[in-house]
Amino acid sequence: QVQLQESGPGLVKPSQTLSLTCTVSGGSITTNYYYWSWIRQPPGKGLEWMGAIVYSGSTYYSPSLKSRTSISRDTSKNQFTLQLSSVTPEDTAVYYCATGPGDQLFKVWGQGTLVTVSS
Repeated sequence: QVQLQESGPGLVKPSQTLSLTCTVSGGSITTNYYYWSWIRQPPGKGLEWMGAIVYSGSTYYSPSLKSRTSISRDTSKNQFTLQLSSVTPEDTAVYYCATGPGDQLFKVWGQGTLVTVSS
């Protein structure tokens, strides 16, 4: 069974780049038809899909975050990463990684990690 674990700094300063890694166990990030997503939830707000990297390596981004977001992967480590540039306090959120096939994009979730943007 696939399991996901987010990791990265819990505090980032404004204007810096937020970087998070999702480590995958129990499965491969190159598994056919699987999407590997990043999702966030600001305090008191709903979930927001940020983007995904597909089994083939193609990437897709939310239009509202596309200019600041980059998702990549390291197949040798079975990890995928999120980078969000030029962060502001509005980027404070619990960040989740999730995966699933095309008809169940968010079948499996990581536990989430809180990232606070503050000076």
